[in-house]
Amino acid sequence: MSSEPSSVGMGFDGNAVVSSPSPPPPPPQALLERLKDYGHEHALALWDELSPEERDLLVKEIESLDLPRIDRIILCSLRSQGLPAAAIEPVPESSVSTLEERTQEERERWWKMGLKAISEGKLAVLLLSGGQGTRLGSSDPKGCFNIGLPSGKSLFQLQAERILCVQRLAAQATNGSSTSSVQIHWYIMTSPFTDDATRKFFENHKFFGLEADQVTFFQQGTIPCVSKDGRLIMETPYRIAKAPDGNGGVYSALKSSKLLDDMASKGIKYIDCYGVDNALVRVADPSFLGYFIDKGVAAAAKVVRKAYPQEKVGVFVRRGKGGPLTVVEYSELDQALASAVNQETGRLRFCWSNNKKLVIEVVDLIYTSLYHLAEKKIPSLHGYTMGLKLEQFIFDAFPYAPNTALFEVLREEEFAPVKNANGSNFDTPDSARLLVLRLHARWVVAAGGFLTHSVPLYATGVEVSPLGSYAGENLEPICRGRTFHAPCEITF
Repeated sequence: MSSEPSSVGMGFDGNAVVSSPSPPPPPPQALLERLKDYGHEHALALWDELSPEERDLLVKEIESLDLPRIDRIILCSLRSQGLPAAAIEPVPESSVSTLEERTQEERERWWKMGLKAISEGKLAVLLLSGGQGTRLGSSDPKGCFNIGLPSGKSLFQLQAERILCVQRLAAQATNGSSTSSVQIHWYIMTSPFTDDATRKFFENHKFFGLEADQVTFFQQGTIPCVSKDGRLIMETPYRIAKAPDGNGGVYSALKSSKLLDDMASKGIKYIDCYGVDNALVRVADPSFLGYFIDKGVAAAAKVVRKAYPQEKVGVFVRRGKGGPLTVVEYSELDQALASAVNQETGRLRFCWSNNKKLVIEVVDLIYTSLYHLAEKKIPSLHGYTMGLKLEQFIFDAFPYAPNTALFEVLREEEFAPVKNANGSNFDTPDSARLLVLRLHARWVVAAGGFLTHSVPLYATGVEVSPLGSYAGENLEPICRGRTFHAPCEITF
């Protein structure tokens, strides 16, 4: 920041005369009135201390805000706080495709249906990748993170290679050729904080074997952070504190970026959507897609059984008796309900936890003005201020879908979250790595292979390259009768 320049001249007697600084121009009156209308005039409180360049930046930032929409979001979200929640009911077991009830015939049928739809170009994959690895001790996008597998592959690479594997499987299923003519388009939602680094990471790694034109990056939106009384927080005297609008911002981002039109032009009918921070995510899962098509629903989500009452995961519920399916976040679920047990089954009443994996139809998606409020430390003029970030979650749209379905998967086969730095009690790179290695070790043994190890087997295992096997299939030719020393990577 700088003050306005002084002027220097010469008096009649030859002495220097220094005039007082010219006063700064006042803020544009229309802008000030607009801010006053919504109670945010404090955004201009330090106007006189700003340089001309900083004033321009502040004016442009304020003019870019849709203040009526932001005001509506703040009011709706603040008013919803503290109100009695609508009565919620557990999701009945009959509404979930559980592991126990599925037959082998159904599994094979869904697998073939999914591969057929993929071979026809009807599936796109949508990755939610707007977050940085701050809790992992990294400023890079989470997908760049290496969890310590023998291969050293990043989360992005593991996911890209699973897409390559499904493309090959779909091509083999339809024309018997291992040379894939099948292409799955990958849409990757970044944020202003991860976009540039994500693009460069993919370019530097040559898109991990995918074609560059089958990957599309787009950014989610941001929304101002507010104080507990709903006033904008200033990060600097000329910049408003903002944060990404949550993974539920994907709906408005797809719409504003015209990508729904792009999908329609490509003949895409279904979107496989998932979060980046799951090391075991089955990207473009043919079985799940086949189930979705077979059920004839507008949206379906994968679920795992909640491990314990205090586990920090959202759970699926029904709003009211027979009401729509939705997700209640762990921070919004009363502890008595979280611990309630179904006396008939002995399981938690609210047991179906969301693992951010769903399939939806390509439709004109609905988004609302209701946001979730998260109390966080917000960078501000005073260092850090406790304030509110406003976020939408991807499952907020579920109540608006005409019909939905849930599909249970095994936690140890498909859920290895990477959220916290090593040394934390749960969801660390170390815990995710062990889940991957143990699963793949079971695949190898089931295919007739043997393992030796210099450390206890429960602490190690083997890594099977996604390029060779998607879910443990096709391993017998390379594994039967062979011994592998763990930890190691099995390549093809």
